[in-house]
Amino acid sequence: MATLDFSHPLYFLAPLAGFTDLPFRSVVKKFGVDLTTSEMISSNALVHQSKKTYKMLEKSPIENPYAIQIAGSDLDVIKRAVEIINARDDVTSIDLNCGCPAPKVVNNLQGSSLLTDLPQMAKVIETIKKYSNKEYTSVKFRLGFNEKNHEEIARISEESGADYIAVHGRTRAGRYKAAVDYDAIAEVKQAVGIPVIANGDIDTPAKVKWVLEYTGANGVMIGRAAVGKPWIFKQIKEGMEEPTPELIKEVVLEHFDQMIAHYDKYGAIVFRKNLHSYSKAGYKGASAFRNDVNRIEDPKEMRKVIEAFFSQTFLSS
Repeated sequence: MATLDFSHPLYFLAPLAGFTDLPFRSVVKKFGVDLTTSEMISSNALVHQSKKTYKMLEKSPIENPYAIQIAGSDLDVIKRAVEIINARDDVTSIDLNCGCPAPKVVNNLQGSSLLTDLPQMAKVIETIKKYSNKEYTSVKFRLGFNEKNHEEIARISEESGADYIAVHGRTRAGRYKAAVDYDAIAEVKQAVGIPVIANGDIDTPAKVKWVLEYTGANGVMIGRAAVGKPWIFKQIKEGMEEPTPELIKEVVLEHFDQMIAHYDKYGAIVFRKNLHSYSKAGYKGASAFRNDVNRIEDPKEMRKVIEAFFSQTFLSS
């Protein structure tokens, strides 16, 4: 199993519910991302043997290293979830979600609501660390729930056994709209001795360079900026130019084929939101295309429409 080398900047794909499934992660991996992470997995659903949740654990053979992110606060449930993950020998890290702002997650003392009970958060991290047989235990958290207390959260994460942390530079109250506080991420980096991964509104190679220099972070985690642009990691790591229409078409069709392989016919419907993102690259007729795919359910019909649309050799200005 591959290890993580923090002696140089690392580039992680952030877990995004509804987007970073196996097909998307496998596409992104081909563009050189250093670590992929599952979508957030409910420890409770995992322990109750939800078939859908078990399927979310699956990874592509090329995803190495690979992390599974879990959410939860009940120590017995967390322990049992970890033991289920332990049975997989293809996992590098178990990550605890302390950042999700969604009400249905927060209302169950999961995600960012763990930041309102730091003693319990500490116990959850300790439980993962104690029972996991994986190389790393990590935590992804926000700067606080309503108010910032990021340095305290970071120190507790480290003291409880986290091997590295990913910091989203907003509070839970800031959701995804507030300005990202990179000063706070820099303060976290100064407060702990473990690696720190910066997260939040990092969307270009230039922004990556600036964030790494400004915060001193050991790497960056990119989520929304990779949706519709999985090649961003190759642009960051190798200075790749903007992709050609031919490359975009190849990537979209490969992603679509993997969706069908993973979800069967339902993959065509699930892929609609991805097509909305891919078609934002300036193609003419994108609005009509999005309207068309919103009504298509048959995979063969959808693939023909995708192939025709992305065969354009010109982009609108």
